[in-house]
Amino acid sequence: MRLILSAFVALCSLQAMASEPRTKVVVNGSMAPVYFNDGDTFRVLSGALSGTKARLEGFNTLESFGPVHQWGTWAQRELYVNAKAATLFARRGIWRCSWDRRVDGYGRGLFKCPELAVHQIRAGFAHAMTVTADPSPDLYLEAQRDAIKHRRGMWAGGVPKYVLTSLHSVDEKPNQDWAYNRLVSTHDGHSERWIHRETYGECTNVCVDEVEIDSQTLRSAKAQLDTNDSLVAWRGLTARKQVEVFEIWLMVRTVSAHIPKPERDVMAAALTELVSSGLLMAANTRPGGCMIYTDYRRRFGGGKARCLKLER
Repeated sequence: MRLILSAFVALCSLQAMASEPRTKVVVNGSMAPVYFNDGDTFRVLSGALSGTKARLEGFNTLESFGPVHQWGTWAQRELYVNAKAATLFARRGIWRCSWDRRVDGYGRGLFKCPELAVHQIRAGFAHAMTVTADPSPDLYLEAQRDAIKHRRGMWAGGVPKYVLTSLHSVDEKPNQDWAYNRLVSTHDGHSERWIHRETYGECTNVCVDEVEIDSQTLRSAKAQLDTNDSLVAWRGLTARKQVEVFEIWLMVRTVSAHIPKPERDVMAAALTELVSSGLLMAANTRPGGCMIYTDYRRRFGGGKARCLKLER
């Protein structure tokens, strides 16, 4: 296994040294050559959209700037290979995409490429993801369930409840006293923001423990919240989403994205009271996903952080 991984990483390094590989993508009906930076982003190389940077919606591949992800029986190096495989997979196809001119917080165009998304997810090279409390499209979730069932790609070493996909240290924004990490549900692809006030040093390994709550605790905690007239949205949630509200609070002390912003302060106070009174607690915990933090300025080039460099 180690020889295969070493050979694969060496191949990726040789390809990176070569000229940028061009992939054909049809965007809004017009063919355009693009360069895939990784399995879910590309840059248009010429034509009317030349220079446009694209972030593909509805799914996410693992970070390919270094061996940073870990869960289950996987080592960081092994999931790094999975991320590189996703990039190569994207580069080898001809994909149809659309863009309605929306952009993300980094100024990248939010493109939809459903054929690529389904192929990446079904192969276990990507997981379904939105950046809100809304689930991913059913087409993507069906492909993910199939990949998980057959333990393809990233799921061969285990299936966490949430994939830890990005980390932010509180010192990244000097005028803000909080930061967030993103957790993505492997059940429906929705995102949770893990709000924190931690300053991470370079190469800090950040992990989250997953929880299980017994049925009696769930009934008691739910009954208590049901009496709070201020929690209107809570009573409209499905049973599963209510469980996720409890789980996210016990895992990372953050109010779930299922609760709208106007009610989150009230919910935080209610959940704090439930925990302090002993009505809400975890029956079991288990290790979940981990990710190594590095500042975005230390992820590429000659100044790359030590933990991102593979030993030869």
